[in-house]
Amino acid sequence: MTRRRPAAIQIDLARPTDLPTLAHLMAESPLLRRYGTTASAARRALVRGWRSGDHLLVARAAGAPPVGLAWVIGSRILTGAAYLRLLLVAEGRRRGGLGARLLAAAEAVSRKTANHLFLLVTTDNAGARRFYERRGYRHVGDHAAFARPGLDEALYQKSLRPYGRRRPV
Repeated sequence: MTRRRPAAIQIDLARPTDLPTLAHLMAESPLLRRYGTTASAARRALVRGWRSGDHLLVARAAGAPPVGLAWVIGSRILTGAAYLRLLLVAEGRRRGGLGARLLAAAEAVSRKTANHLFLLVTTDNAGARRFYERRGYRHVGDHAAFARPGLDEALYQKSLRPYGRRRPV
């Protein structure tokens, strides 16, 4: 008996029809449940982000629903910074390099318009903190109860290009 190889996962921009699946993925996340995220609140946020021009990058096999999301918000603040609002991989798809691929895609899309990428991680999420630090992110500060009471956040930053080659803001 021959084994079928799993379909290759591709990273591309989300389509409007992906938003309900992404909202469900967000609502099922144990981390996002700590923030009180529900499927309806997630869908409203995704629609706002979509309409605002945020970059919603998804991971999926051809013809399949998304199994991961990198949500990037661009800006010109802080000498040209983008913000990684969310990096999320479905529970059963973790530890296979998909998060790293989504992060690389988020950095690539951010690099087109930004000099830096910032993100927040809950201070007690040691695994996520190691993940970002291994990929060149620097811890630049902590924010107590920043997004929600009882959840402290660590701010991370990565320069996307050297000082002499930065984009004007």
